[in-house]
Amino acid sequence: MNKFRAYIKLLRLPGLGGLAIPPVFGAISVGIYDFYHLSLLFLIGAFAVIFGFVLNDYADVELDKLIKELHGKPLVSGAVPRKNAIAICMITTLLAFLSVFYLWRGYEINDLRFAASFSLIIAGLLGTIYNLYGKKIAGSDFLVALSMSLVFLFGAISFKNPTLLTWIIFLLTFNQTLHMNAVEGGIKDADHDFIMGVKNIALASGVKIENGRVKIPWHFKIFGFFIRCLSGVIIFLPFIYGLNYEIWQISLLFILIAVVLYLEIKLLTIKFFDRKKIRKLISSAAFLRYSIVPIMLISKIGLLAFILIALPILWYIAFVPLTGAKAFQPEM
Repeated sequence: MNKFRAYIKLLRLPGLGGLAIPPVFGAISVGIYDFYHLSLLFLIGAFAVIFGFVLNDYADVELDKLIKELHGKPLVSGAVPRKNAIAICMITTLLAFLSVFYLWRGYEINDLRFAASFSLIIAGLLGTIYNLYGKKIAGSDFLVALSMSLVFLFGAISFKNPTLLTWIIFLLTFNQTLHMNAVEGGIKDADHDFIMGVKNIALASGVKIENGRVKIPWHFKIFGFFIRCLSGVIIFLPFIYGLNYEIWQISLLFILIAVVLYLEIKLLTIKFFDRKKIRKLISSAAFLRYSIVPIMLISKIGLLAFILIALPILWYIAFVPLTGAKAFQPEM
């Protein structure tokens, strides 16, 4: 049972309900709503996410061994052999492209789908570079942000030419992934990244932990808050350019953005380093962010929007017991 739980943790199964959704949003942005295609895109997104996280854990084993709190991670504890992590990466890559074959079965492989396959391949290469060499390159967070954005774009151009809405959500995906890695990840790992000589935006900006206290320079706070505010602006662009909306919908988006900004302020002004508290702030903001795009698209997709809003939280509640952890107590 412990071995089973270790693999569930390594694969990040409870989080896939939200993490695997970008290519689904890509297809929806160009008018693809059927269950068959969206399900295959969700699978492709899941395989891409698993590949990225498992490779990242593989690359970070020696770094994670330095931190007592991270000794429970499957590769660090030895519950999952490192060679198995490589096997998982290879299998998920194969399954992703096999799923692409089924996604396009019966379709002509035209220039658009050739571009889609190129987008997915580049996303994989950028993610690999980030995972294997990113800690030696300050600013590599932009690589993983572009990688996830290209996975989103794959979902759109697998079927049709991208629309203005596609590019707006592309920018939003880039922005949110950049924040997740550069700001949230930078603060969460600030207590040990410097030990291994990691080069990232947070450390280069002067983020550090001294005697248990968190020191976040004002320019890094501005950087993090600016990304959040920029996302808030991007969210309303579709409505400016003609997407139908209801007043309650706009009001709800404003409330969600306000709560995300509140959580951002809490994160950027944290005084004492508490990894569990930081993870709770990060996961709370993540669940709120997952609901934003579906709410944006309610006028286009109707009931499907509510399914997509509920999916990440219901998926998490359904699968987190398999890890042996308590719900909403993130460990990794």
